[in-house]
Amino acid sequence: MRLKTQHATIDRGTNILNIEVPEQLKKRCKTGIKFIDDAFGGKGMTPSVATLFTGTPGAGKTTLMLQLADSLTRQGHVCLFSTAEESLYQVRGVVDRLNLRNGFVCGQDNHVPTLLKHADEIRANNPGKQFFMIIDSLQTLDDGHFNSGRITTATAERSLEMITDYCKENYAIAIVVGQVTKSGKMAGSNKLKHMVDAMITLSVEEKDPDLRGCRVLETQKNRFGGCGHIVF
Repeated sequence: MRLKTQHATIDRGTNILNIEVPEQLKKRCKTGIKFIDDAFGGKGMTPSVATLFTGTPGAGKTTLMLQLADSLTRQGHVCLFSTAEESLYQVRGVVDRLNLRNGFVCGQDNHVPTLLKHADEIRANNPGKQFFMIIDSLQTLDDGHFNSGRITTATAERSLEMITDYCKENYAIAIVVGQVTKSGKMAGSNKLKHMVDAMITLSVEEKDPDLRGCRVLETQKNRFGGCGHIVF
């Protein structure tokens, strides 16, 4: 029996030392924002990684993702920022307020198959460039399972699975924003945490008087590097 992994198949019973890691998985892509690179271990992000990004309400998740998308373009990558949370006019307003000058590809697809088709088009038009997609947010996505567009708890799981599979098949990098409840807990099932390669959170420090009001970015999971990194 052969086990399918990424683009190859590996015979069952193969010695781990005989498995050759694809060159793409040895790369690290700098984001151009040092504290984000530091949160992922200092060298940037790995092609094929899907990351779940959560945080307390008002911490600035969308703002940080817009800054990241702009920085990725500056680094020579190509980035799709797809939002179903806000209109593109609102996004442009924030871009102007933040004085972002490099830009990025924008979209408003909440239907995952349509979103991934758009991703294919962007990749085809930008050969040789590392493709990133930032999706805001997971709770707005529709995987197309129900013709009526009905959203259930399983919808987020199926949507995230489609995105992670796409990343593995195409060496794309995705960051999916996940909403949290008023109590600060991640919305949705705990299964979501186990479906992704990395998980980062953004919060506002309230306990330490010397750091009160500072944003805290923490890597809680990272299959392609160290975790537990905390940057202020």
